Amino acid sequence: MNLPVVDRRGHRSREIEVDGDVFGIEPNRAVMHQAYVAQRANARAGTHATKSRGEVRGSTAKLRRQKGHGTARKGANRSAIRIGGGIAFGPKPRSHAKSLPKRMRRLAIRSALSSHAAGGGLLVVPALTADADAPKTREVADALNGLGVERRALVVSGGHDPALARAARNIANVRALPAAQLNVVDLVDAHHVVMTEDAVRRVEALWGGDALRPARGWREAV
Repeated sequence: MNLPVVDRRGHRSREIEVDGDVFGIEPNRAVMHQAYVAQRANARAGTHATKSRGEVRGSTAKLRRQKGHGTARKGANRSAIRIGGGIAFGPKPRSHAKSLPKRMRRLAIRSALSSHAAGGGLLVVPALTADADAPKTREVADALNGLGVERRALVVSGGHDPALARAARNIANVRALPAAQLNVVDLVDAHHVVMTEDAVRRVEALWGGDALRPARGWREAV
């Protein structure tokens, strides 16, 4: 499988051969959805809490007798139907974590990458800026404008690049990540994925080639 390489003006210069098992599979939408929901759930702190009627401050004495006043029956001040009372069936601290098999997480990432590649949302560039050691916010913004990126974008570098992350975080709807930190939420939320050639090779090493496991029941022919 081949992907076009474009310069910072968006003009196609050449093509590179990439791993079809990473960028050319049929996207599994169901697995992508499960991975997306699991990642968002795992990011929740789960510290929400309310007080029940046994935890709020107040008397436990019944305010008035059950009958004879011609009004609704009232319990104690702590009752959930009274202002300042406890909350009935309110949230309590708990874990929202969802487990997902490793193979499903890897399949979700490959499916998201393949979906962007098939839909034209994946752009491969030799380098995003001329000064790769110390990119400036203006240079990154000009490069994205030259590539025709107008909506939410994910910029992927081969390795950890603090300078690129600082330059990109000042641009609205742009996020920069190293290839090793690619995740389903950022890939699905992005309308454009801009990857350097180093990032493409790093992604192939992480989720393609020897990193792929054969399907269950597969047996090598003798």
